[in-house]
Amino acid sequence: MTDAHIHIERGPYTKEWIDQFVTQAVRTGLDEIYLLEHSHRFVEFAPMYDAVRAYSDYQNDWYQSRVNGSIADYLVLIEKMRGESFPVTIKWGLEVCYFPEHEALIGKMLHAFPFDFAVGSIHWVDGFGFDHKASLWEGIDVDALYRRYYELMLSLVRSGLFSGVAHPDSIKCFGHRPAFDLTSVYRLLADELNAHHMYAEQSGGLRLNYGFSELGMNETMLRIFKEKHVAIRFASDAHKPEDVGANIFDLQAITQA
Repeated sequence: MTDAHIHIERGPYTKEWIDQFVTQAVRTGLDEIYLLEHSHRFVEFAPMYDAVRAYSDYQNDWYQSRVNGSIADYLVLIEKMRGESFPVTIKWGLEVCYFPEHEALIGKMLHAFPFDFAVGSIHWVDGFGFDHKASLWEGIDVDALYRRYYELMLSLVRSGLFSGVAHPDSIKCFGHRPAFDLTSVYRLLADELNAHHMYAEQSGGLRLNYGFSELGMNETMLRIFKEKHVAIRFASDAHKPEDVGANIFDLQAITQA
């Protein structure tokens, strides 16, 4: 069993830190883990976040508190860890915030370094960080935001830059739902994922990190992805060692039901 989305951002780039993730993986019955970092952590991606920073003082402060040096340091860790022996298989990658106007930068970065995988994600819609605080949704046109979110999601897939798409319906994180039916959008997204040989995460991140009641994709999206045989990988979206493998077996059971 694989946990395909685990962040290592809260600790040092040492074997001792990675060993904690591996130990929990063994404890929870996993045999493979995907370790990654967010693109916003690295100064090389800074130009992508100009609109994010300009959107509000809150978002500027958030970004400034999280950008943390060069991707070169991460690559040194990866090279060292690939020379070590672990009781589980480790794949190393990156979660990249997708901005259509920065596809060239994203492509340059992903092609320059020997990552095993790269997942694209939508965390920002025209500068707005929809998954930060529920209060920030005040005055937001929910239907318009949903339409734009899935326009960006389709562009992400069609870009051909990524191995997979992270948490593909995370826009629901604070419980807002559109007034219109998304079935046709999900069908198109499934077709595009297949056409570009990408997987979709069945992610427990909203349950783990937001306390969201629904586990994984919404029922309609999951049904359509299964009908169209989209490749699905299970992901905890853990941000600390003790959460490795969280909800993985429940996600598998839901998907196979």
